[in-house]
Amino acid sequence: MDHAAPAAGWPDHFPQRIVCLTEEPTEVLYALGEERRIVGISGFTVRPPRARREKPKVSAFTSAKIGEILKLEPDLAIGFSDIQADIARELVKAGVEVWISNHRSVDGILAYIRRLGAMVGAQEKAEAYAQRAERHIAEIRAAAAQLPRRPKVYFEEWDEPIITGIRWVAEIIGIAGGDDC
Repeated sequence: MDHAAPAAGWPDHFPQRIVCLTEEPTEVLYALGEERRIVGISGFTVRPPRARREKPKVSAFTSAKIGEILKLEPDLAIGFSDIQADIARELVKAGVEVWISNHRSVDGILAYIRRLGAMVGAQEKAEAYAQRAERHIAEIRAAAAQLPRRPKVYFEEWDEPIITGIRWVAEIIGIAGGDDC
């Protein structure tokens, strides 16, 4: 496949053809204005809605179309958690660089945004985005502190086997003024 040269100002040492194996990197790259780098996404991607229209869907959470991914000639694949270890192993064996993140807290998510921005040469945009998120979290925390009571919240991610929210879910519930039970 013949690829155009990177646009002016884009150092060629940053990834230009990224496959996003989960929704998180797709959402962040679009938020940073770096969506042109994305060549494939997860079928579970819903944000931003236009990503589903613009990008081919080449993975689910625990499976991927390795052959389809390789046809896209990515220079980076980004995934999440040990659940994607088998996908990562296959891509690495095929010569694709892979980054599997494992953020489990709100601070981890903010650090993820900053790392991803740095990986694509968009450090300033990522820092600004993370700082906006931090300000928004502080505003919500302050508003929640004014609530007359803290509701108890149960969050179930999956019913069989029962999976309740991971650490960042409990943190968000707390930020919003609730108590995770």
